[in-house]
Amino acid sequence: MPTISVVIPVYNGEKTIKRTIESVLKQNFNDLEVIVINDGSTDSTEEIIKSIPDSRLKIFSYPNAGLPASRNRGLSLASCDFVSFIDADDIWTCDKLESQLQLLLVNKSAAVAYSWTDYIDADGEYLRSGLRVKVTGDAYSNLLLSNFLENGSNPLIRKEAFTKVGNFDESLRAAEDWDMWLRLASQYEFVVVPKVQILYRVTTNSMSSNCKNQETESLKVIERAFAHPKAASLQHKKNYALARLYQYLTFQVLKTSQSKRKSWIAAQFFWTSLKYEPSLLEQRRLILTAVLKIILAELHYQVGIFKHPQLS
Repeated sequence: MPTISVVIPVYNGEKTIKRTIESVLKQNFNDLEVIVINDGSTDSTEEIIKSIPDSRLKIFSYPNAGLPASRNRGLSLASCDFVSFIDADDIWTCDKLESQLQLLLVNKSAAVAYSWTDYIDADGEYLRSGLRVKVTGDAYSNLLLSNFLENGSNPLIRKEAFTKVGNFDESLRAAEDWDMWLRLASQYEFVVVPKVQILYRVTTNSMSSNCKNQETESLKVIERAFAHPKAASLQHKKNYALARLYQYLTFQVLKTSQSKRKSWIAAQFFWTSLKYEPSLLEQRRLILTAVLKIILAELHYQVGIFKHPQLS
C-alpha cells in the first residue's frame, strides 16, 4: 500500500488539470496514489485525465456536489496513512510531499505539515508572494486570527486525524479549508516547511474572488472557532480576528473582484475592519495603501463609465 493519498477535486478544469496532475506525479516522493474526483464536469476534463498514463492515477466521477463534498469523497476513498489535497488549478513544487512527510515522520505529535504559498495568474506567471509564517506546535490561536495556510492545496495530514475531527463541512460555500485547519489545530500540533511549495492560481472565476460569499462563510467559521473550548481564554482576540478578516477582504476584492463598483465594496470592508479594531488607524502605511487602491479602483470605474455610458 502506498504512503500518501493525494485527492484532486475538479469541476470543468480542462485548462489546468493536466499541469496540476503532472506536478503531483513528478513529486520526488512517488509512493502515492492520486485520486481525482470529477465533480460533474461537462467539458473535456475526464478525457484529459484518462489520457495520462500512470497506474497511480485513479478517477472517480460523480454528479456535481461542490468542493467540500468532493474532498470528502476523495477522503473516503483514500487508503494511505497520509492525505493531501490539491485544487485542480494549483501546482506543487517537486519536493512538496517529501519535505512535509519527513517532518511528520520526525514529529510524531504533529498531524499537519504545511508550507509556504506564492500566487500565479491564469497563465502560470508569478503574481505575488504569500505569507511567510513559521507557526509550529499549537497553532489554534494563530489560526483564529487568519488562515495562514492560505489555501486547501497546502498541508499534508495524518489520515487518522480525520477520524477525530470529522470531514469538511459541506454546508460551507467558502472557507471550509480554514474551518478544517482550525478543527485539526484544536486537537493536534502543526509543523512547517519554510519554503514555497504551493503555487496558487488566481483567476476571476476562483472561489476566492467571490468576496461577499467569503465574508458570509468566514464569519460562520470565526463564530464557531471562538465558541470552541480551546478559545475560552482568547475571547479578547475576537474583534481583532474580525478586523483581520475585513482587512483581507478589502484587498481581496480590489485584486480579484469583477464587480463594477468594487471600490465601494472594498471601502465598506475596510470601514468595517476599522470599526472592529480602531488601532489599525495607527498603521499609516496600511491606511494609505488601502485608501489609494480604493480611489484608483473608483477612478477606473468612472473612466469606464465615461467611455462606455451603457455600463452605468
